[in-house]
Amino acid sequence: MPSIPLPFVISLFLCLLLVRMIRQGEQKLGLSHLLIAAFAAQAVLSGLNWSVGWHSARFIQPVGAAILPALSFAAFSQLHSNGSSGFKHLLPHLMPAALVALLVAFWRAPIDVVLIAIYLGYGFALLRLARKGPEALSAVRIADEWTAHKALIAMAIMLIATAFIDAIISLDFQFGDGRQAQTVLAISSVLWLAIAGYAATVADRTRPDMQTNVAADDFAAFSPLLAATSTEDDEAIAKRVDSLMLEQNLYRDPDLTLGRLARRSGIPARQISSALNRVYSRNISQIVNEYRVNDAKARLVTTRDPVTTIMLESGFGTKSNFNREFLRVTGMTPTSYRRGGGLISAAAETTSQAGPYPSHKTT
Repeated sequence: MPSIPLPFVISLFLCLLLVRMIRQGEQKLGLSHLLIAAFAAQAVLSGLNWSVGWHSARFIQPVGAAILPALSFAAFSQLHSNGSSGFKHLLPHLMPAALVALLVAFWRAPIDVVLIAIYLGYGFALLRLARKGPEALSAVRIADEWTAHKALIAMAIMLIATAFIDAIISLDFQFGDGRQAQTVLAISSVLWLAIAGYAATVADRTRPDMQTNVAADDFAAFSPLLAATSTEDDEAIAKRVDSLMLEQNLYRDPDLTLGRLARRSGIPARQISSALNRVYSRNISQIVNEYRVNDAKARLVTTRDPVTTIMLESGFGTKSNFNREFLRVTGMTPTSYRRGGGLISAAAETTSQAGPYPSHKTT
């Protein structure tokens, strides 16, 4: 029975992920889509070279290999910015690939060293972005910051690991027969393409459609308030955010990002994140989810709406996140909370308190 080489299976897997991203996503094609397509194309080249024996692919593979880390950095760096930098932002990062293309054409000897340097450079650059923490991902849904941060770290680690694997393989080709190196190269390249491609897909799902996430009044609110609020203390910032949440019900937006909250409040995102951490001793994701849980608590004891409807109308995007956060805040599941009629009176279930969580009010 004929079998399909593993690289082609990986390419098919990535193509299916890409199709799913395009069909489910509302935003236009962007760097994340291009990144997945590049991973799929590189997997095909790997299969043609190592499984089919089409050695002409060796002239294309190094260029594709140089594009992947640069494209990965450009795509993941967008998570730190609400700006739609798109393909224009990618152009400077194509210079390493252009250099490799010249080396392929005129001087192949240093290609391995250059590729190792490219992967290490972009790998450590992504780690530097990751060191800023999940809350620095201002273009990601607040509820998905940790997921996107893990995908960012996974991509950085894969880039650095690939550089070390390539170095070992290069040494084996120079000082050994290269037989083991070919096997390791084929397997590691396929695994890298699969894991990195999946990480890019996960990160893309955490980024909301910019067209729907950016409202016109967001920008109108930012400039005039920035100067007035940039020197406010932590308590004032917390009260400003609390006022926006309760008066405009921002927490009900499942695509809410820290960047949008910053524009609506007129306060820089990093300042909001730091202030809320100091006031409430919790991260922005937990705080926003507490507003959502308080909203859901009130609905559970005052309405007969289905739990799923309440979940969605309170701002949660997934049932797993809703159940996890509800249990964290109340110590009960939503169903148990409704069955028991709530822990306190229905009048106290509203979100009118001066803070996202009754035990941590601002004073």
